[in-house]
Amino acid sequence: MSPLVPTNELFSDAGKRGYALGAFNTVNLEVSMAIHMAGVEENSPFIMATTGGAIKYAGVVNIASIARNLNNEYKTQNALHLDHGPDLETAMKCKNAGYTSVMYDGSKHPFEENIRLTKEVREALGDDNWPLEGELGRLAGAEDDISVSDREAFMTDVDEAVRFVKETGVNSLAISIGNQHGHYLGEPKLDFDRLDEIRKRVNVPIVLHGASGLSDDDLRHAIESGVRKINFDTDLRVAFRKGIEDHLKANPENVDIRNYMKEGIREVVEIVRHKMRVLSSSGKNQ
Repeated sequence: MSPLVPTNELFSDAGKRGYALGAFNTVNLEVSMAIHMAGVEENSPFIMATTGGAIKYAGVVNIASIARNLNNEYKTQNALHLDHGPDLETAMKCKNAGYTSVMYDGSKHPFEENIRLTKEVREALGDDNWPLEGELGRLAGAEDDISVSDREAFMTDVDEAVRFVKETGVNSLAISIGNQHGHYLGEPKLDFDRLDEIRKRVNVPIVLHGASGLSDDDLRHAIESGVRKINFDTDLRVAFRKGIEDHLKANPENVDIRNYMKEGIREVVEIVRHKMRVLSSSGKNQ
């Protein structure tokens, strides 16, 4: 069976060749298949990701089994990642189930508490090189049961980012520069100057969450500024729903789940392929 790839290995190649890895969130077999199909069609490495909410819905062992089976079937070059891990217990369950990287999201806590809790996860993983992502700065919007109002949201402080990476030992860092989860209510305004300063002073790959709704130009600018992992969730959900709704509207009598699920898969394949091309990861499989 083809092994899932540690995220650090994917980051290494992305850094050398100047592209970003798409981290595409899934909750079921169909979306997972679509992500892998897109990876094959674009000859692109990628990260398949699940949140704590997705794990509650589908089960961590089930998700890991789906990921391994699809990796073997499609011969893809991909990692399996815990996105916005809520606690140490979830992180360890994912590692033990076969995930190849985890994120612990302590961004809702005060800075010192975020450092302490992230360090606990780092130590529990038992290997400083086992891929751990941390987050510093708060995003507006919602990610499962994590929600932050626009008023409470704030951007990543550059000096804090330097200290956070040094003291926690994270292998990648998710930052806030005006990006947000879910739908953007207005035109996104990203602080690229802040990104450039963080990139100059932090020596681990930079991650951008909340990329659904960002323009292709913003994504390309972020990659040029050194972002090496960009997360997509809402765009895939919208595409999957559109495929199903369009099919049922045209075929209201259809009760064969396979027929409308295929349309959902088709729509997700197209959006993921587009993102891979924008991220310049297409054609980058080794």
